[in-house]
Formats: sequence, structure tokens, C-alpha cells
Amino acid sequence: MAESLPVTSVWLTCQIPARDQRRGRYVRDTSRHPAKMLPHLATHAVSAYTAPGDVVFDPMCGCGTTLVEAMHLGRHGIGVDTEPRYTALAKANVALAASQGAAGTATVLTGDATGLLDLLPASAVGRVSLVLTSPPYGRGTHGVVQTTSTGVRKRNHLYGDRERGNLAYAEWSRLLDGFAAILAASYQLLRPGGTVVITSRPVRRKRDDLIDLPGELLAVAQSAGLVPVERTAAMLAAVRDRQIVHRANMFGLLAVRRARDEGIPVHLVAHEDVLVLRRRWKPCHAQELSGLARQTTELFTKLR
Repeated sequence: MAESLPVTSVWLTCQIPARDQRRGRYVRDTSRHPAKMLPHLATHAVSAYTAPGDVVFDPMCGCGTTLVEAMHLGRHGIGVDTEPRYTALAKANVALAASQGAAGTATVLTGDATGLLDLLPASAVGRVSLVLTSPPYGRGTHGVVQTTSTGVRKRNHLYGDRERGNLAYAEWSRLLDGFAAILAASYQLLRPGGTVVITSRPVRRKRDDLIDLPGELLAVAQSAGLVPVERTAAMLAAVRDRQIVHRANMFGLLAVRRARDEGIPVHLVAHEDVLVLRRRWKPCHAQELSGLARQTTELFTKLR
């Protein structure tokens, strides 16, 4: 069974800065990825919805946060990403976790997640306990801010190769269609009762065009057969003496100020929506249950 954690409507996942969550646990080049999941968010999800020895899967694993945190919790991770430079980064982070004595293992594959069932061996079907992921919100983020003698510059704020079909560069309908294909395949990878956790936030495609991305993703997930069980908020800000202490960078602050000057009621982003869904249970015979550990071992032998 998963660890017993209190059920709350808010996950306090950013009570220390993201850089401190990653320091010593990830290779330095991890900063090259433009949209990294918070390690404490991944840790909370893996702890809440899996047990040691379970398989955790991230179809858009980026720098490998889901995999690293799963390993340190004694789970086994599988990650897929479409860009080789990010899978190389994820592999480096997985290797670091292994060198630090993480009890779990992880495998990273390069490929288009919309074709998951062609990337993973058939033995992976029905073995995954948790799918934890976050879709790209667009082709760019605020990235890393650097002050130079010529002014303030941004780096590592764009996804890379649009030719590889990265959904970050897709039009809105293709992004949702691609994510639908990923969830449909992930459904088949899940064991009965397995969990899907999706983190996202509303996005602006234009200054005055706010899109309810969490709501859109919820509809897509339900169309794939997943059953919603919970919706929470993962904090991207600290809470001190009942006050929210934001961690927005200068570009985020400037964007809010400019929008407000134009009469658009924009606020600083302080949380991400977390959607929790499950694959329906089906009756399981004792013989099937006793074979789960053996099948997991065989799966990771094949992936290596």
C-alpha cells in the first residue's frame, strides 16, 4: 500500500526554493531544461500514491525529476522524452541518484510519447502504479535570469527541437490531441487501480486570452477512460505566518505589472493545479498478485 499521508487540498511543495530542493541531488546542467517539475511535488505524489517496489512512469520526463525522486523512495522509474539532449540530462540525474545509494532504479528512453506502446516492451502493459507528468504550457518559459554588463538576459527558456514533434510547439488542438494519445496509451500501461497525476496551470496564449488548461486536460483524461478522484493545488510559493511569499522572478513580476497597467486583472502564479485520476479496478486473483514483483523485475531487465 502507499504511505499514509493526510488528505489535503493544498500540497506545500515549495517551502524552500527550487534550487535548494535540487542542490546536490541533480547535476548542474539540470538548469538547462526550461520547465522542471518541483522535486518536492514529485516526492509527495510518489509517496502518496505508490509503495516501495512499484513502477512510476513519466511520458514527458524532461530532466528526470519524477525518476530521481521515485528512485530515492525505492520505486522503479521509466521516463520518455522526445529530445535527446533532455534524455541525456535525465540519464545523468538517474546515474547520480544511483551513485548516492537510491534504492530504486530507472530507465530513460528517447522517443515520441504519442507512440508509447511502440517504445516500451509489451511486458510494461498493466505494470505501472503511477503516471506522473506535466504537459508543456508553450514553447518558452521564463528560464534562467542573468544580469550582465549590458543588461538582463534570459537563457534556457525555450524547448529545443520543433522538428521532433515536441508538443511545446503544437497548436492548441494538436497539443490536446497529443496529450490524449499519451493518456490513452498510459491507461494501458497502468495496473488496475493505478493512478495518474497531472500538474498544470491556466495559460495565456494572448494577453487577454486565459485558457483553462487544467479543465481541458481533465476532459481529455476522462475521455481516455480515467476516473477523477481528487483535485488539489501544489504550492509554487512559501507560506509563512499564514501569508504567501511568492517566488516569482523579475520577468514574472514585470509581466503582471504590464498586464495590470493595460487593465487585465492578472495575478502572480502561486500554485499549480493537480489532477488525480485512476484506472478502474478489476478483480485480481491471488496468483496474479503474487506475480507482480516477478514481472516488474523482468520488465526492468528488458528495458536495460
